[in-house]
Amino acid sequence: MSSLTSSVFSALPDGLRGDLTGAFNEIARNYREHRWEPAELNGGKLCEAVFTVVDGYIKGQYSLRSSKPNDFLGACRALERNGQAPRSVRIQIPRMLIALYEIRNNRGVGHAGGDVNPNQMDATVVLYMSKWLMAELVRVLHTLTTDEASKLVEDLIEREVPMVWSDGPNRRVLATDLTRKQQVLLLLLFEPGESAEDDLMRWMEVDNRASFRRDVLRPLHKDRFVEFDAGRKSVRLLPPGVAAAERILP
Repeated sequence: MSSLTSSVFSALPDGLRGDLTGAFNEIARNYREHRWEPAELNGGKLCEAVFTVVDGYIKGQYSLRSSKPNDFLGACRALERNGQAPRSVRIQIPRMLIALYEIRNNRGVGHAGGDVNPNQMDATVVLYMSKWLMAELVRVLHTLTTDEASKLVEDLIEREVPMVWSDGPNRRVLATDLTRKQQVLLLLLFEPGESAEDDLMRWMEVDNRASFRRDVLRPLHKDRFVEFDAGRKSVRLLPPGVAAAERILP
């Protein structure tokens, strides 16, 4: 489990934190791979984990692992009766859970006989509802703004990059036929959030900062593949860069 995940959900027991972020990352991974049915199915697992977190937040004590109440709809509605809890926790999140669980159960995903076969439209709804739920949990648990919470949730998405080897703080791009720009994109795809320029140089065994900036980072920044902050010496992958990096993968 990444240090970012541990810090963002530090209030949760390890098992519950793993259930929550694991279900979320499965949704994101399956959606990225165009596997619509698994993406939608994992929406149900996320619902159960989020419900367990919200229920624990209200009670003041978290369960060690996520669990599904016997009557999920009734349990979500019961949360609304906790008048002292923030409105998001007792009304907005539970109602979103009900809608997400309905897609998982009655749109041809969880069993035969649903109205609609698994498809990209439904999977997209599941993905973005899941991001909203995760952002709300981050916002509530850390008293952040909506924008700050949304940014953290994007950073929580874990990506499997088989072409990148890691060992503690060390990283290496295993393919030897890639340009430096391509190597940077893969390394940033592997790393959640922003990376230090110095780390990228060390991982790529680059010594000349001036040429690295001139030939690699600034062109990537100009093409909007990365956000390069020269003052802070930080680099972050942008959505066009994510797409470009994923095209490199086998």
